[in-house]
Amino acid sequence: MKQYDNYFLPVDDMDSAKRYYADVLGMPLKFDFSDKGMVAYRVGDEEPAIILKDKNKFPNAKPTIWFVVEDVLAWYGEMQGKGIRFLSEPYRIMTGNAVEFEDPFGNRLGVTDYSK
Repeated sequence: MKQYDNYFLPVDDMDSAKRYYADVLGMPLKFDFSDKGMVAYRVGDEEPAIILKDKNKFPNAKPTIWFVVEDVLAWYGEMQGKGIRFLSEPYRIMTGNAVEFEDPFGNRLGVTDYSK
């Protein structure tokens, strides 16, 4: 794992959540893909963002930390050999590939690459 990518937080009322993160916490908007169920807010000058994930579109969403790896598909194959059980096969996102899994303690983690 090379670095942090993003932090995903599930919300059940996106409009209220957007007001809270923008107006109460004063976080600047990074992107608004509300139609896809995600809105991101910047944290200072850091590249990783807080991404709100709409539970109405992603009912199984949990707080999740994503990390950057060089190649998701290669990493996935290597980690399967170490017994990691993934939540799905790797999938395409706007910037490359991604896949999520849970550690033995129920914490959700994910990896992405920037292969696109």
